[in-house]
Amino acid sequence: MSAPSDLRAGGPEELVVTLTKAGRTKIRYPAELVRDDGVRVTVRAPWAAPGIRDFGFVRFEPGDVFTEHYWRDRWFAVKEVRTGDGGLKGWYCDITRPAVLADGVLAVVDLDLWVSADGSCVLRLDEDEFEASGLAERDPAAAGAAASALDELERLARSEGLTPLLA
Repeated sequence: MSAPSDLRAGGPEELVVTLTKAGRTKIRYPAELVRDDGVRVTVRAPWAAPGIRDFGFVRFEPGDVFTEHYWRDRWFAVKEVRTGDGGLKGWYCDITRPAVLADGVLAVVDLDLWVSADGSCVLRLDEDEFEASGLAERDPAAAGAAASALDELERLARSEGLTPLLA
């Protein structure tokens, strides 16, 4: 675990976010460290994939900005997604092992949940990939923790929303 960072004292610190899925690096991208209190790490990054990704329920595109919240003691991450001009699109939530930040690299592994900006659309994503991963057989405790985290995030999204979690 890295030491808590107070970014008011200096300029932004750059790091690399590495997203791993099924044991392979899915994407790596640069991000600016916004806050690290020793438990939660918050970073900001522009949409990192090439071009537009249209999921049907939301489009991620160049100019979008992600403010990503990762916890060292929770099995999820919450990514607030905004347009380049600041309009809130919603929250993309990864069910992950607790995040590890070391040597300027923030490492996470994921299963996903989407929550629209108005809260009317809450979708579980990648459940087929999670099932096919074999995690339930290899590491039942980890699979149970991931399933509980997904249930917790969906409950929060459908009740008070995700904003209080990120405050």
